[in-house]
Amino acid sequence: MTADPTSQLAALARSANVAMQAGRINDAAQLWERVLAASPEHPQALLHVGQHRLFLGDAKGALTLLERAAQVDADNPIVPLNLAAAYRALGDSQNELAALARALVIDRQFFPALLAKAMYFERQGKLREAAKHYRDVLAVAPPESKLEEWSRKPLQHAREVVERDLAEVNAFLDKRLAASRAELPETALDRFDECKDIMVGAKKPFVQQPTLLNYPRLPAIPFYQRKQFPWLAKIEAATADIRREFETVRDQDAKEFEAYVNRPADMPLEQWTELNRSRRWSVFFLWSDGVRVDPHCQRCPTTAALLDEAPMAMVPGSAPSAFFSTLAPKTLIPPHTGVTNARLVVHVPLIVPPGCWFRVGNERREWKPGEALIFDDTIEHEAWNGSDELRAVLIFDVWNPYLDEKERALVCELLAGVRDYYAQE
Repeated sequence: MTADPTSQLAALARSANVAMQAGRINDAAQLWERVLAASPEHPQALLHVGQHRLFLGDAKGALTLLERAAQVDADNPIVPLNLAAAYRALGDSQNELAALARALVIDRQFFPALLAKAMYFERQGKLREAAKHYRDVLAVAPPESKLEEWSRKPLQHAREVVERDLAEVNAFLDKRLAASRAELPETALDRFDECKDIMVGAKKPFVQQPTLLNYPRLPAIPFYQRKQFPWLAKIEAATADIRREFETVRDQDAKEFEAYVNRPADMPLEQWTELNRSRRWSVFFLWSDGVRVDPHCQRCPTTAALLDEAPMAMVPGSAPSAFFSTLAPKTLIPPHTGVTNARLVVHVPLIVPPGCWFRVGNERREWKPGEALIFDDTIEHEAWNGSDELRAVLIFDVWNPYLDEKERALVCELLAGVRDYYAQE
């Protein structure tokens, strides 16, 4: 019985792929030539035989095969990528760029084509244009652990080009903008400088990303100015008393400090693998999900009284939370976002060894005892204790000052209504 030609062709193609994976390039090429002889429009054979001709230095022969491959396999970005290499070998830079453009029309994030396009502009001496494309390359490059060996040096080169261009564009803009910057008040300069850094690619924009409730049209301010909260001065002035109460409960009853991250077994851990159920980040609750923890508050009367006077975000069943937060030495709280921008979060630093910092969006600060930080925790933030000692902070929620009393009441009713609706089943 004569073997089915289609089966024979498929077997040849499988053998060719096995040879390629084993690194037997010449054997694979011979097998693909046999596939091509039997099926002149076979897309894989056209591509791989064309690649082999290019490898052997036969750019014209490769071009003929790859142009046919582009017709029969129009949705494969690898084909125009190889076409671009053939055009480059033939000195046809116009068609080289056009082929790379076709590859990126098929797949806008096709990493090899983005890299080839950046390298094209660098060879043309258009270094600033090359830097823009290298920036795109870095944005889509796989993480370091998943990089193929061939891409490591080009990516390192891409980083060097981008860093050099960044230094040059900043020097240019610093000179260009000096007079105009001098007219801006100091409070506005930080915002403008972040705008400039985002535009040139030195920083990325951070937006509010609440995990539960997003109240539209509230400003995305990483850190609020303390002067917006006149009641805060009294709390800051009592920092030493608050710290003494913290140290007392920590020394007398450390077991009351619980792991802040405590995810159920059926929930994905995501970035919380290291800290889930770990006391490296532990808390002592004074308020929890809108309920005052009276036994704890009785042991910290000064702190509890100050919290009672603060405009905490009172949402029955949800907020506020208020607690002493401790972070163990050499511990990172990974980047994350909070539940709603209807509230802000206050940090009152109590014990802050050197080497600790806190980042919200693009702005990184160091805690200073006696100076509270008020921030929007729906903007990505993270914290680090790089010291060999414990870090301790008092944390509590307050209403976002851009919501009036009626809006706050509606937020409470909305959250309660959603909770009650789903509790009925």
